[in-house]
Amino acid sequence: MKRLIRFDWAVKRLLRNKANFVILEGFLSELLSDDIKIDSILESEGNQQTGDNKSNRVDLLVKNTRGELVIIEIQSNRMQDYLMRMLFGTSKLIVDNLDKGMGYNEIRKVISVNIVYFDLGHGKDYIYYGTTNFTGMHMHDVLELSQDQEKVYHTNQISKLYPEYYIIKVNQFNDVAKDSLDEWIYFLKNVEIRDDFKAKGLKEAKEGLDILKLSDEDRIDYESFIKDWRDFNSYTVGNFNAGLLIGEEKGIKIGEEIGIKIGEERERKLAVEKVKKQQLEIARKCRAKGMNILDIAELTGLSEEEIHTLN
Repeated sequence: MKRLIRFDWAVKRLLRNKANFVILEGFLSELLSDDIKIDSILESEGNQQTGDNKSNRVDLLVKNTRGELVIIEIQSNRMQDYLMRMLFGTSKLIVDNLDKGMGYNEIRKVISVNIVYFDLGHGKDYIYYGTTNFTGMHMHDVLELSQDQEKVYHTNQISKLYPEYYIIKVNQFNDVAKDSLDEWIYFLKNVEIRDDFKAKGLKEAKEGLDILKLSDEDRIDYESFIKDWRDFNSYTVGNFNAGLLIGEEKGIKIGEEIGIKIGEERERKLAVEKVKKQQLEIARKCRAKGMNILDIAELTGLSEEEIHTLN
């Protein structure tokens, strides 16, 4: 079986080439359930290569033939505020592409595709989709566009006006490819394309992302990328396991301290109850002999009310 290039590195170096658009078009077509054609790869602040791109996200900004903007982000390391990063990315892209003099009806549609290799949020699925709808608080109906608005916006759904978000949680995929999109996710996770896979773009990916076809310069860069990626994951897993061990040791120590305190408190309560029982017994005997309540209280340390309640 051919050794293939990881998709995140390919996005950074190879898939920006127009000759390889068919690979990206195949992936996006399967994900969006549509026939996507790429017009161009755009540059923005988000997809400039920086010094931390070895383990951080890789951005690709695509404009399709409909004029829609598609952000592709791959996030390898854990990022707790990544959901807000997605919001920031789409918002900034909308603002950056709204020139002076343009009407609001000319705002570009943005599709945010996020491929993450960590557990983002809490959920059982491995593909999540989100958009914006407006639901009535009393009638629970979904707000729709008027006929005039449909002509202005060229759509009949409000949700199509707002950014759409896709989250692919790669590591949560169980390696069972039930459909063509699953075949792509299998590749994203395992860097492998099986001979029986039929999804759009995978045949071209199998040929175009062959490691043996890399130039010497690209091969050196890719090997460096893989080393950095492995080092980062080894460091992360090592720290995670060390954290678990330290946490376990701290947990045991805290548990022991809590156990000691509980035991000491229990002994203290038993001692107090024993003294109280002795005081009450002495008070009963004193009352039986007709002693004055004030004298009994002074002798036993009990209150007058407590003595009055004794049989």
